[in-house]
Amino acid sequence: MIRFVAVLVARIATLALVVSTLVALPVAAQTPSPISALLDELASRSELDPLKTVIVARDGKIVAERGYGRNRVTDSTNIKSASKSIISALVGIAIDKRLLEGPEQKIAPILKEDLPASPDPRINDITIGHLLSMQAGLGRLSGPNYGRWVASRNWVRTALAQPFDDDPGGEMLYSTASTHLLSAILTKVSGKSTLALARAWLGRLEGFRIGAWDRDPQGIYLGGNQMAMSPRSLLAFGELYRNGGRTASGQQLVSEGWVAASWQHRTNSRFSGDEYGYGWFERQIAGEEVHFAWGYGGQMLYIVPNLDLTVVMTSAESGPSARNGYRDALHLVLGEIITNVKADPETDG
Repeated sequence: MIRFVAVLVARIATLALVVSTLVALPVAAQTPSPISALLDELASRSELDPLKTVIVARDGKIVAERGYGRNRVTDSTNIKSASKSIISALVGIAIDKRLLEGPEQKIAPILKEDLPASPDPRINDITIGHLLSMQAGLGRLSGPNYGRWVASRNWVRTALAQPFDDDPGGEMLYSTASTHLLSAILTKVSGKSTLALARAWLGRLEGFRIGAWDRDPQGIYLGGNQMAMSPRSLLAFGELYRNGGRTASGQQLVSEGWVAASWQHRTNSRFSGDEYGYGWFERQIAGEEVHFAWGYGGQMLYIVPNLDLTVVMTSAESGPSARNGYRDALHLVLGEIITNVKADPETDG
């Protein structure tokens, strides 16, 4: 009995020594994923000083996300013209609900109360599709003309009174007035505000929420600008399109056909050369077809269908992003993300 106890004590002592040795060993730090490491490294790049947040999602799961400075991915931000893609989605739903006939429907009969007294006859040729693809032909009310437009008493009438710079269906003339006319049309045919429609039609999308949103003097929500949304909310909208208009639970909110129509090449930006559909740009980045929404200052929603990839980037909205090369810097960051995903195809959340 004494010998058995002695052996047991010796074994317990040995076990204690092993445990103490293991505890004393340093724990190896968990190596961050390449994409997480990339997002951390972006903070040191001076050319990306305006960057506020980045979210990277693969197949519906967030792979990495980062807020810079005091910014968080749940904070509301002005997504600027990235909201044009949301207006496009609402138009598609309105067509599915038969509130609108389709992209070929003429807009003059809907907006007849706001037409000029003696309009250019070409105004009768403008269609819903022309407004969506920025091919209405009316003079641009973005860029240097934007301030004059939003200072007017009636934004819809001012937009419709612009002289024609091209025939309807001609070259792309990027103008927030075009998407604002779509907001007015949605309000006319539904009898509800565009915000109410967004909440009713897209509110079932988990994580989607529109916060503050500017309105014109007649109370019509500004189609295609001045919309507040969190980066996480913008991600939810992007995931809806990546999934062919379906929610994660399989509910069809936007028809798959409308998603395809929105991403179909219809014209090209004369500034960047990028392809444009119905409220969405498209270009090749790092060898992949990328559909993206773009807002002033660098508010970006990228979808890379071939890689099941959705990426959101938000930035300070106080400065331009195209003329100073900042937007191109964001495209390069997306290229790095794509390269990392391709190098590690098993990357997931």
